[in-house]
Amino acid sequence: VCFQPKSVTISRTADRWFISFKLEYEPVNRPKPHPVVGVDLGIKALAVLSTGIVVEGAKAYRKYEKKLSRLQWINRHKQIGSVNWKKAQIKIARLHRKIANIRKDTLHKLTSYLAQNHSRIGIENLNVSGMMANHKLAKAIQDMGFHEFKRQLEYKCQLYGSSLVVVDRWYPSTKTCSRCHTVQEEMPLSERVFRCDNCGLEIDRDFNASINLEWFRQLGGDSLWTG
Repeated sequence: VCFQPKSVTISRTADRWFISFKLEYEPVNRPKPHPVVGVDLGIKALAVLSTGIVVEGAKAYRKYEKKLSRLQWINRHKQIGSVNWKKAQIKIARLHRKIANIRKDTLHKLTSYLAQNHSRIGIENLNVSGMMANHKLAKAIQDMGFHEFKRQLEYKCQLYGSSLVVVDRWYPSTKTCSRCHTVQEEMPLSERVFRCDNCGLEIDRDFNASINLEWFRQLGGDSLWTG
């Protein structure tokens, strides 16, 4: 099949050049083995699915943070514009590219799996900018790539014929019991197990939230956007 490019973009990252083509592609509505799934994003694990699958984040920045700091420290006294300064800048840019590529690879694998295998996907509309204001969690949140996850999932759901349900950020998915739907009091981040005072359910808090995101529509909730 021959596709006519709609646009061509040439870009450079570190010392490498890239060319990308924008093509029109018909959505592929293939059969999905799972009808619905809820996805709870987090810092401890990138995603916990209501099917029980836990997807660990790459945490590439944390892995290479010391190496990046060392390169930047070594480069601090070099004369700007000199040959050695340029070489050091390329090394730093290469490491930034490597970190970004590892993060994108993890997110592409996860979003492709979700869109290709589930007819409807429920996620929470996270306030990423507000979460980044917490300086203790900002690096970890940025390392996970929540915004990029949502961006990829939106266009892949359209590509593979899935429906994306973005749940209002005020919906108490973490504090609601997935068995009896009783809403509990506030839960600190340090409390990793959800315990229901009404029915006695004890369950991992992230898994509990993912189940609530899966059944959000059945419970009469209104989504912000569906695709």
